Amino acid sequence: MTKDTDLAIPPALQAELQAAADEEQRPVLDVLRDAVESYRKEQRWRRTLAYGADRARALGLTETDVPRLIAEYRQEKRQGLHSE
Repeated sequence: MTKDTDLAIPPALQAELQAAADEEQRPVLDVLRDAVESYRKEQRWRRTLAYGADRARALGLTETDVPRLIAEYRQEKRQGLHSE
């Protein structure tokens, strides 16, 4: 479903959008759509990282724990303690 939306885009950004579209030989709308999708994907990734950092903090884990935890997980998986 598409809906027409009016956007106020500053002239400098309009010029950048047009330059990117010209460079890629694509419509400006496609470039804008890709930019929004990339932004949303990046935001989801940042939230995932923040969640992981919060969980690690809550569990008292640090980066130095990661190699050990991976090794333990792999060992347990080899022993059949984890299923996927």
